[in-house]
Amino acid sequence: MLTDLVELPGGSFRMGSTSFYPEEAPIHTVTVAPFAIERHPVTNAQFAEFVRDTGYVTVAERPLDPALYPGVAPGDLLPGALVFRATAGPVNLEDWRQWWDWAPGAYWRRPFGEGSDIAGKDDHPVVQVAYPDAGAYAAWAGRRLPTEAEFEYAARGGASSTYPWGEDPQPGGTLMANTWQGRFPYRNDGARGNGTARWTGTSPVGTFPPNGYGLVDMIGNVWEWTTTKYSGHHQMQPSNSCCPKSAEPDPSLIQTLKGGSHLCAPEYCHRYRPAARSPQSQDSSTTHIGFRCVA
Repeated sequence: MLTDLVELPGGSFRMGSTSFYPEEAPIHTVTVAPFAIERHPVTNAQFAEFVRDTGYVTVAERPLDPALYPGVAPGDLLPGALVFRATAGPVNLEDWRQWWDWAPGAYWRRPFGEGSDIAGKDDHPVVQVAYPDAGAYAAWAGRRLPTEAEFEYAARGGASSTYPWGEDPQPGGTLMANTWQGRFPYRNDGARGNGTARWTGTSPVGTFPPNGYGLVDMIGNVWEWTTTKYSGHHQMQPSNSCCPKSAEPDPSLIQTLKGGSHLCAPEYCHRYRPAARSPQSQDSSTTHIGFRCVA
């Protein structure tokens, strides 16, 4: 079953920010046409239905082409994906390789590689989906992926504040999104939403409060793909991105991610805000990137 759509009226809004990371500037006025967006990210159950119906094989399940990765050892060309591994203690936050690891055999059904699974997580956002995977699902669903402007417009929920809920990241001590709680990247106390569970990874969609448009997980939980190339109004290099940096030299193959994820933390990746953005190569599959569709 596809995610229900929420109709948005469209209109003009102030996009971007000058208060956090330089790549979010400049603030500029953007107008979006009316559109409809899925209420929550695509879940494991929904992606499984797509795969059953089409036999689709994700990017992470396909062997890597040696011609595209000269000098890489054959053992590192096996199908797999990037997974987050918490460190044993404090580390230099300038080197993302200390907490990202290539895991052979990792894909959407086994997001952390051999021995992992998604049992009991039908209602969690699907992860380990590259940009082509998200696009294939959207086409099957008769929908498309959002632009960066559409995503930010929807994520703001009609508000112009730093966060969709205001200026305080935790109003009244209430956690409004699934983000890192503790000290990144070694101690995560878990994000608590509408129940007693504390989530140290993805959480069921809708665990945290909706925004002004009734949309959930537009902030936190998983980063989400957009169709916008990492260029346009925001042409500055990202500062200290929490996502693995791409070696892809071709800017036409770099997409803009929006929304932040459960790995975003104040001291490292304060990107759980509508204006935040991050670049990612189209072939990247990780444990903190998902997507949703629009129509």
